[in-house]
Amino acid sequence: MAYSNGANDNFKGVATLFGSGITNYKKAISWATLTTFFGSVVAILLAQELVKNFSGKGLVPNELILDPNFAISIALGAAITVYLATRIGMPISTTHSLVGALFGAGVMAVGSDFNYMKLGKTFLLPLIVSPLMAAIFSLMAYLIFRYFRKALGITKSKGILIQKVENPITTSLGNQLQMETHSTLTASIKNDADAVYSGEVLGISSQRILASLHFLSAGVVSFARGLNDTPKIVGLLLVINTMDIKWGMIAVALVMAAGGLLNAKKVGVTMSKKITPMNPGQGFTANMITGLLVTTASIHGLPVSTTHVSVGSIFGIGTVTKKSDMKMVSKIILSWVLTLPIAALVSALLFKILEALL
Repeated sequence: MAYSNGANDNFKGVATLFGSGITNYKKAISWATLTTFFGSVVAILLAQELVKNFSGKGLVPNELILDPNFAISIALGAAITVYLATRIGMPISTTHSLVGALFGAGVMAVGSDFNYMKLGKTFLLPLIVSPLMAAIFSLMAYLIFRYFRKALGITKSKGILIQKVENPITTSLGNQLQMETHSTLTASIKNDADAVYSGEVLGISSQRILASLHFLSAGVVSFARGLNDTPKIVGLLLVINTMDIKWGMIAVALVMAAGGLLNAKKVGVTMSKKITPMNPGQGFTANMITGLLVTTASIHGLPVSTTHVSVGSIFGIGTVTKKSDMKMVSKIILSWVLTLPIAALVSALLFKILEALL
């Protein structure tokens, strides 16, 4: 579960860094891994409530929580769902997968004794509301930042991209072929991700300030993701009482880091390049909103999805710029809709199989 989570989620915090051209993939994933690990360690102190929620406490009778088959079914059901999505490059929610798996295994085990009210209030409501809030807040924040940028006299220019194109020309001389090349120059306006900010603030280049803030905001998002996701997985370890919660956090953090380093690229490209083009200012705004919402939710024990919040923030920016790829957004939303029932079905079947075998 931790490996699949890292593969699907680790790059999301730094997607705007890569997408806006601030840095390359290797540096982006390294920064994400470091800050996510730090968030996972801090979760030992700040995210105890999430650990309790994802152990299943309050959703099913306490005697079921002590059944290892229950924890294994949830972990495998969610892990399989997330891993399949990662293989096709879809950024789905680990939180949503775990909620679906909790529901599937829980209903299969206790039927009508499952606490549907707590499922809706504690889990589903934050998952539905959070991406909408992120989209609205990022839209508003971007409009405010853009107003102050113009008021400070900081201009944005895309510039012209000039490229040399070699055109091969082949001529026939009897039974021989002769090839020559003809060079031409092409000029085009750079895309939005290549925008450069001109001007200074307190004697410092506005472009340098923005790049630094963008890196910091990406780190905040990755930190928030580690803070919010690690306790959800550790909650399953409490069920079978395998290890101390502190060591559980560290173990999960290490495996999440490995998953991100080895298998994050497909989802990373989807998040960075396929939702909407972004310049550094837009990327910073999306990250800032994502980091604030996810950190606040983690401290208050609300199981929001970093994926949903991050995609919502990026979409909010794309709504302002009118450059969102609605076809890709539709595919992502469809994958979200399918996540919960697929995870529920897989975990329910696994619980039934384990119950019969063991």
